[in-house]
Amino acid sequence: MTAQPPAKPIPPKPAKPVRKKTRRATQRLTMTDVADAAGVSPSTVSLYLRKPEAVSEELATRVRTVIDQLGYVPNLVAGSLAAAKSRTVGVILPSITNSFFAETYNTLQSAFQTAHYQTLLGVSEFDPEREEELIRAFLAWSPAAVVVTGLHHTERTRAMLRSSGVPVVEMWDIPSAQTPAVDMTVGFSHFEVGRRQAAHLYDQGSRKVAYIGAAVHQDMRVRSRTDGYEDEVRRRGLHEPIAFTAPDTASTPVGIWLIDEVFALHPDIDGVVCSNDAMALGVLFEANRRGLSVPEDLAVIGFGDLTFSAACLPPLSTVRPPQREIGELAAGQILARLNGTTVAQPHHGLDCELVVRDSTRPDAAVRVERQEAG
Repeated sequence: MTAQPPAKPIPPKPAKPVRKKTRRATQRLTMTDVADAAGVSPSTVSLYLRKPEAVSEELATRVRTVIDQLGYVPNLVAGSLAAAKSRTVGVILPSITNSFFAETYNTLQSAFQTAHYQTLLGVSEFDPEREEELIRAFLAWSPAAVVVTGLHHTERTRAMLRSSGVPVVEMWDIPSAQTPAVDMTVGFSHFEVGRRQAAHLYDQGSRKVAYIGAAVHQDMRVRSRTDGYEDEVRRRGLHEPIAFTAPDTASTPVGIWLIDEVFALHPDIDGVVCSNDAMALGVLFEANRRGLSVPEDLAVIGFGDLTFSAACLPPLSTVRPPQREIGELAAGQILARLNGTTVAQPHHGLDCELVVRDSTRPDAAVRVERQEAG
């Protein structure tokens, strides 16, 4: 038998070199990445993102520098999943072409941004069904709070807001037995605005006062101002209400069209209440075209005190809503609740300011006082 040479041992399979894991270009930076780069804990980064004032200046500078260098953007969805809510506040306005709401929204946005909340804006176009869709979409993202305009909603919207578990503010109106509040409110009486507009025209000397309004069936606040005008007309007892309205969005051309319709049937009117200043500007244009003197032949009053109101010819008398104050109080209510503070006054009914300019005469009492002073 021939001896076989011993079998050569099979060498062990060489181990693959361990490769250092690298981040894919499409993989998102995490809070842990920021913490590692800054030499702090992830909880410190989280605290800095939520309350930067609670982090020491040294650590805040390190975290901020790394965030800027890496271009890190916090994952708010992940944060909201952990906390069961986000740091966004949903705000629904009826229109963004209507500058009435611009100052209120800017005030809200500034207050929330200072408190490290961001606003999510939705526009309902005065459509309750559209508002309902927006509410449903907003609540699906677990907002910290919701701000809506007005108190007229669908029943489904009311049910969603009541069961949302987050602070809700209804603004630019006040609750009533017919339209109770869902949670908190900040606003004013639109009925009182319409009544006050008409009262001023009578008090400054008008004897037959008409009303023109737009979007009255869509915007229930306009409807309330119309009701206020009609109530004051009946209280004075000089004539029946003369209210001409259109479904169109309020604008200067609509104001021209409606006052032309009023003159066709009531050529002897000597005062006009307008649902807003854009409509009133149309009345001023038409009065000028007809050779009427304002306020001697026709007194005109609007609502809103828009940017052009003091500069048109003649300067427009109007009722100025508390736009900024509404935003400040609404934001204050929400932030107080989010901070765990009891809101002592959940409902704010504010006053509007009557601004008398050259499109109306001063009230009779004011004229007497000026004559006596002179």
